[in-house]
Amino acid sequence: MAQIIAEVSRTFNEFLLLPNRTRTDCSAATVDLRTPLVRHIAGEASAIELQSPFTSAIMQAVSTPDLAIALARNGGLSFLHHNQPIQGQAAAVRQVKNFKAGFVTSDTNVRPDDSLSLLVDVMRRTGHSTAAVTHDGTATGRLLGLVTSRDFHPQRHDLDGPVSGRMTAIADLAHAGSDITLSEANARLWDERLDCLPVLDTEGHLQHLVFRSDYTDNKRFPNQLVDAAKRLRVGAGINTHDYQERVPALLEAGADALCFDSSDGYSDWQAQALTWVKKHYPEIPVGGGNVVDGEAFTFLAEAGADFVKVGVGGGSICITRDQKGIGRGQASAVLDVAAARDAFRERTGEYVPICSDGGLVHDYHVALALAMGADFVMMGRYFARFDQAAGAKLPTRDGFVKEYWGEGSNRARNWQRYGQGGQELVFEEGVDGYVPYAGDLNEGLALTIAKLKTTMVSCGSKTLPEFQATARLTLVSEQSFQESHANVTLRDTPATVS
Repeated sequence: MAQIIAEVSRTFNEFLLLPNRTRTDCSAATVDLRTPLVRHIAGEASAIELQSPFTSAIMQAVSTPDLAIALARNGGLSFLHHNQPIQGQAAAVRQVKNFKAGFVTSDTNVRPDDSLSLLVDVMRRTGHSTAAVTHDGTATGRLLGLVTSRDFHPQRHDLDGPVSGRMTAIADLAHAGSDITLSEANARLWDERLDCLPVLDTEGHLQHLVFRSDYTDNKRFPNQLVDAAKRLRVGAGINTHDYQERVPALLEAGADALCFDSSDGYSDWQAQALTWVKKHYPEIPVGGGNVVDGEAFTFLAEAGADFVKVGVGGGSICITRDQKGIGRGQASAVLDVAAARDAFRERTGEYVPICSDGGLVHDYHVALALAMGADFVMMGRYFARFDQAAGAKLPTRDGFVKEYWGEGSNRARNWQRYGQGGQELVFEEGVDGYVPYAGDLNEGLALTIAKLKTTMVSCGSKTLPEFQATARLTLVSEQSFQESHANVTLRDTPATVS
């Protein structure tokens, strides 16, 4: 007969944190959210540490290059999805790695013989008042000069005349080489009283523009997740089908970490793929998953996984439990896997971080997942709401929404992730829907981080390891769950007699 697990499968909604003593040195300003991303010797630092414990889901609807840039600037990491051609995913990785805070790729470009009227149209379309004049009118052409809206006036100058007649030629422009840092560029902007500093390669081709108006940009994100070359870090999802071709292309593009993406990672196929990657590319961190118990965690850790994702069927867009009856409440899964992670550390001396993936409906669920032992979380619905995600923003009667679809939906048809037999999706394990629009990621994530920090303060913790070691949890009854919410009954009042 089947083995019965006696423990009830529990969700985050069934738990609350008890406050601990808050010391005078414990405040939101002193909380440190750094956390290890990848396997390391216990007691030593991880090769990659997240500055904040957030990663975005390996989904078409979520992890775009724009979102990866925004999340890395806030200390987290995105895993760009693999449900696309290899070269397309590699190009997305390059887009993130080539991003330089404060270094702008010019989108307002003209050729020297273009008319001023064309320039006016380009400026109106982009909304920018500085145009690069390149030999071929592209953002990376040989720079011949700059022209701004202050260099001509539509009523004073012949708009049929060429741009070259009003531009400032490159010989009269201050410019820099491509090895300049943002700090050095900003110093030149102020010291030389410049509004714009072009950055050129050795052959004079335009690489970037640095504007004085963007000076505060780098100060705005003090916790950016960057590599040794100060480039933003980015991850990439891979599957167990074409990894031998996909992995080298992603590494050549500059991916900082990889993660096998599967609805069920407890398989020989994933173990074999992990072994192959670690043998041929030992320098690249690669995660495994998803799992829901300690036995599966140990299986992947022994196969070489540098971190393990926890969660099956708990995602807001996922219907795996409905379709196949497989999964586990996310709280129970995280607690079980965290215990196995700690046992693995005691046995081997190596710490393999775990990621809570799914089941995070409310901001406070993040705090619960971390308190239960997760080193970081991965979220889909949460990030799909923001401007930087892939889904279209659509108006409704009740406000704006963003499109959000699961990798197991007919829209995504990510058969590589679900292993239903053959190279197709036989039945759906995800749905296609909408989530409430939440604006800009930078603002939304800042609010969530503020809530997390104040929760940790109430629990008397300044670091995530301390939070995990000292957090106290209590089970919640249905009545106490209802008590957790505001419950106000509006009183009907008689109409005023005039």
